[in-house]
Amino acid sequence: MNNLDRNKSAVRPAGKKSFRLDRANGKIAGVCGGIANYFGMDALIVRLVFVAGFLLGFGTFGLVYLAIWLLAD
Repeated sequence: MNNLDRNKSAVRPAGKKSFRLDRANGKIAGVCGGIANYFGMDALIVRLVFVAGFLLGFGTFGLVYLAIWLLAD
């Protein structure tokens, strides 16, 4: 996939907000990158929240991450 194709897929019509995995900026599956794009924030913050939630929540965030990875487009 070239940069032109990536940029086309990232552009969405005004007023329509949809969640997509961001595999171009993702580290593992693009889940945190997709969440960051959806909410308009930095992906590093989302990754840190997931790591903290994974460590403090006894792996609950790991299950949430896995579910998003399997269910999202």
